[in-house]
Amino acid sequence: MPQSLSKICTHIVFSTKYRQPLIDEKIENELYRYLGGICKKFECLPIKVGGYVDHVHILCVLSRKITVMKLLEEVKKTSSKWIKTKGNEYANFYWQDGYGIFSVNPYELNVVIKYIENQKMHHENRTFQDEYRGFLRKYNVEYDERYVWD
Repeated sequence: MPQSLSKICTHIVFSTKYRQPLIDEKIENELYRYLGGICKKFECLPIKVGGYVDHVHILCVLSRKITVMKLLEEVKKTSSKWIKTKGNEYANFYWQDGYGIFSVNPYELNVVIKYIENQKMHHENRTFQDEYRGFLRKYNVEYDERYVWD
């Protein structure tokens, strides 16, 4: 086969360092657009980007030209530098060191889109940590609680 084709849909999740509530209404929409723009730069098609005050969700189609590790390094490094230019209140903005990335069936993209769109309502009674543990259980990811949070 002379052509290399792929469609790997992923749901990426990561939080602010120590889950500080730094993603406020002043910056959130611009941040989500910016994160999507970084994905596009690396030929990863952003489908939906959203989140809550202490974390983000990125639903995208991965490019076959970049590794997951490199994409996340660029997304987090570039957006962290960018957000610090948006005002003194963001001077100490950092992302957590780790991340979660989970495969998504292309037929279930609408479910994940709605999930990301409803983050504010979803987090009225559930913390990021509980949400993230739920993803790890759903995808049968083994983890050591001591090393998940920073």
